[in-house]
Amino acid sequence: MSTTQEILIHDSGVRTMTRSVNPWFIAATVTIAAFMELLDTSIANVALPYIGGGLGRSYDEVTWILTTYLVANAIVLPMTAWLSRLMGRKNYYLLCVLLFSVSSLFCGLAPSLGFMLLFRILQGIGGGGLAPVAQAILVDTFPPAKRAAAFALYTIVIVTAPAVGPVLGGWITDNYDWRWIFFINVPIGIVAMWLSNRLIHDPEDFTRERKQAKAEGKMTIDGTGIALITLASAALEIALDRGQIDDWFGSTFITTAIFVAVFGWIATVVWEGRNPNPIIDFQLLTNRNFAIASILFFIFGVGLFGTTTLIPQMLQSLYGYRAIDAGLVLGPGALVITVLAPISAQLLQRRMVTPKALVVASFVIVAIAMFVYSDMTLDVDSSHYAWIRALQGLGYGLFLVPVNVIAYSQLRPDENNKASSLTNLFRNWGGSFGIAFITTASDRRQNLHQSTLGSNLSAASQSIQQGAHALASQLAQHGFTSADAGPAALGLVYERLLHESLFLAFMDCFRVLGWLNLLALPLVFAIRKFKPQGDAPIGH
Repeated sequence: MSTTQEILIHDSGVRTMTRSVNPWFIAATVTIAAFMELLDTSIANVALPYIGGGLGRSYDEVTWILTTYLVANAIVLPMTAWLSRLMGRKNYYLLCVLLFSVSSLFCGLAPSLGFMLLFRILQGIGGGGLAPVAQAILVDTFPPAKRAAAFALYTIVIVTAPAVGPVLGGWITDNYDWRWIFFINVPIGIVAMWLSNRLIHDPEDFTRERKQAKAEGKMTIDGTGIALITLASAALEIALDRGQIDDWFGSTFITTAIFVAVFGWIATVVWEGRNPNPIIDFQLLTNRNFAIASILFFIFGVGLFGTTTLIPQMLQSLYGYRAIDAGLVLGPGALVITVLAPISAQLLQRRMVTPKALVVASFVIVAIAMFVYSDMTLDVDSSHYAWIRALQGLGYGLFLVPVNVIAYSQLRPDENNKASSLTNLFRNWGGSFGIAFITTASDRRQNLHQSTLGSNLSAASQSIQQGAHALASQLAQHGFTSADAGPAALGLVYERLLHESLFLAFMDCFRVLGWLNLLALPLVFAIRKFKPQGDAPIGH
């Protein structure tokens, strides 16, 4: 679309002439706020010990800073399309940016944990709408034939932000103060507010549909639907985020949360299916391409967020890296995606390759990366993980652009807003399940491997005794007394056992993620063929 093209916008029956905006200015504007929100899903992780010290609370207590944000985010995300329709998409988007920015300021100023949790909830409520609305705006701003390029920019944002978060959070807390991980959102929010107010407008078709729905009385507030979505989303996120901490079904609280989540979502689907004006339009999932794309987004979320959690955890616990150094290992993957996403968009726009072929290549490459991870040893250094992360990034760089194209391939323009909420919901669910899987499976598999390795060793074993004796001699040479050297040597042997069992557990996790990617391939082949066509709506 040309920057000098003239367009007509109808407002209350009055026709006014305005100049269109270069769609890339709009794309850059909406991705600024989306990047800011996605960054906050991970930036506070490494700062928790510092926050706990600053607020005088234990580590277990301050972990609720992460949980409350994710819960509030999960509640709002599925309601984003409905809230956009209720308030107007531009108005809702500006409100989200404002609420996110103001609550970020007060998170940084919080004098106690109670205030911090309150403002993190508000921050999550504001942030929950940013990514879905940004995606919906991109879809409406670019014609179908050019959406791949816009999705490439969105790909860079949603992959880079969670990877940058721990690194940036670690650097800020090491060099400044943990409160600045919240303060940095404020100037970004101000810029995003100013640009959004000047550049973004609701599409004419979207505005007309809203007015018609209001005139027909279809914009009523569905209190039951809101209550069900809130209850089900909150229960599911709490169960996934706190499950391993509280021992899953060994905890009455987590068991209750899982029960509420399962039946809450069943009730939500039933209620929304009967509602003529649903908050979440589950009917979209009857479209085969959209349903398959949603499942693929879920699998992507499991792999991306699972490994983003697993790799730094492994490097810190087994290799002794600092949080910021461990986070930097994720950088090559984000860099490859940043370079490759626009290339994959060009390949699609020039019809040099089909979306299905790119997705197949993506899953195969990511699976290979996972299996290579699973063959690592404790003797390798971080550069090996960085290179494999780059290979994983190669796979993901081929993934998001074509899957977004597939998701919207058979939808009407008036369904774009609702679709963006659902695709982001599935990706968010995938991320939550991925993190829960990694934390749970690594702990359970470590116990299994520790038991297996331990059963094959015996304190009376000649090899153990020889190794312990050699270690004791070395410790004695470094200042240990003869009485202390023996027990210390056995302690080092036991520590080595723990390291080996934890390492094997991490390798098992990579292997499962590899098979998950291969098992997704039949879904890709079930995608219906389509041909991009049509133009973008004239309003934004």
